[in-house]
Amino acid sequence: MNKLNYKNKNIFFILILCLFSIAFNFYYGYRGIFPTDSFLIFDSGYYVLNGFHPFKDYWTVTGPLLDYLQALFFLIFGTSWFSYVLHAAIINLTLAIFSYFVFVQLGLKKVHSFAYSTGISLLAYPIIGTPFVDHHSIIFSIFAIYCFILGIEKNKNIFWFLIPLFLGCSFLSKQIPASYIIIFILLMLLLFLYYSFNIKKISLLVIGTFFTLSFFALILIINQIPLNNFLIQYFHYPMTVGSSRVESLNFDLKGFIGHFKYIYICLIPLFLVLLKIVLKNKKTLDEKNDFTIILTIIGMSLIFIYTQLLTKNQILIFFIIPLVTAFSHIYFFKYFSKKYFVYFIILICLFSVTKYHFRYNEQKKFMELENANFDLAIKAGKIHKIFNGLQWITAHYLNDPTKEVNKLIEIKDYINSDLKNKIIISDYQFFSAISNSKFDTLIKWNKWYDAVSVPHKENKYFSNYQKFFIKKIKKNKIKEIYAIGNDNKFIYFEDLIDNGNCINSKSINEMLIIYDISNCDL
Repeated sequence: MNKLNYKNKNIFFILILCLFSIAFNFYYGYRGIFPTDSFLIFDSGYYVLNGFHPFKDYWTVTGPLLDYLQALFFLIFGTSWFSYVLHAAIINLTLAIFSYFVFVQLGLKKVHSFAYSTGISLLAYPIIGTPFVDHHSIIFSIFAIYCFILGIEKNKNIFWFLIPLFLGCSFLSKQIPASYIIIFILLMLLLFLYYSFNIKKISLLVIGTFFTLSFFALILIINQIPLNNFLIQYFHYPMTVGSSRVESLNFDLKGFIGHFKYIYICLIPLFLVLLKIVLKNKKTLDEKNDFTIILTIIGMSLIFIYTQLLTKNQILIFFIIPLVTAFSHIYFFKYFSKKYFVYFIILICLFSVTKYHFRYNEQKKFMELENANFDLAIKAGKIHKIFNGLQWITAHYLNDPTKEVNKLIEIKDYINSDLKNKIIISDYQFFSAISNSKFDTLIKWNKWYDAVSVPHKENKYFSNYQKFFIKKIKKNKIKEIYAIGNDNKFIYFEDLIDNGNCINSKSINEMLIIYDISNCDL
């Protein structure tokens, strides 16, 4: 009877978690738009669906995994906003269920595990609602860490095999924080194997690593993606961007401490437990395992904070507050008899989850819509039926979303009437899916203006991109380049063509500039 009740309670909590994590993401995923980020994977997923491949057919400095995953969702569920939001919702669901499973396995009561997992699912993907490279990379990193923890605590070989698979998924989503997490987990593995050497676990890690690398190599070979293209776009050039950011990073108290204070507060119980274990003269194997796990959670949190500062994006890691609190709850109760302090931490966690829910979900701060009046939002289905249900409002036309939508409809009609071979460069990366004419893409992330997506003229990899650009133009007989958006002045555009005075431009409306390159000798 007790076993039955246990299973029933587990099933109940898992079903509710599934419902919540899906519902949260769908509700907020249909509420508001941040063009620069919201459409990034929509466009690339559509191109993969239609036979194009990253690194070969379009330049990209962020992970290809999301492109292929989104193409799969489009293939199964159709090209629509629903399929797009569903992708993020499934990842959000997986994070919630996996977190619940880990917490329960480590001895936390199911009701507490459910509460923390619900908090995680509320603050993870719903803040943007659509697939995003940073989210995927962080979440897959957490999956790898969960497997590492379960591999230590539970005698199941599958977890050791899965560690490199999840790390590979994290890295192929985005290089950072995945690269740091890979190095960190390797160090933690060495620490664990130092006092608990097991050749079988090492073998499974090696097999998992070999399987991951082989699968990726197979993707490159099957799709005829040049290895050199992959290395330049995904390693060499991004490293130049990353190194410049590291050099310019300013560790001020407000940035490093102030923004993440609730994470640090919720980590305090883990630091206290860590100190207690360190000060103990003779440590049991169980205590050594706990030491490794706690150190892993602390290290993971600090890495996420550091990489959050490097990316210079809106903060997205607040969902680790309930995650960290769950581990503090587990281990503080295990090592200390007086529980009052951890109860205080739980209250801090509840306060911060509520605070960031209103700030990032309700007010949409991550999407720069905190000053938006959502009553002004209009139905995006007016642009195209694939956006049915989406409530359109952006920071670009905060007080007049109707004007923005009408301009986009005007641009769509103009594109459909222009039969010339063209490339479209825009933050509004969906015209490929809603236009009658077929055209090529050039880059995945259309931030020509900040020298992040493409190398500027002084960068040593500029010539590589220039060759990629020219080859694309010539192969596909491109006559026009459409620049769509509010930032449609491409700083480096004319640098790509040596005789840039051959380019003729005309403005169609305030959002569309057409560059005619038919007279350029390439």
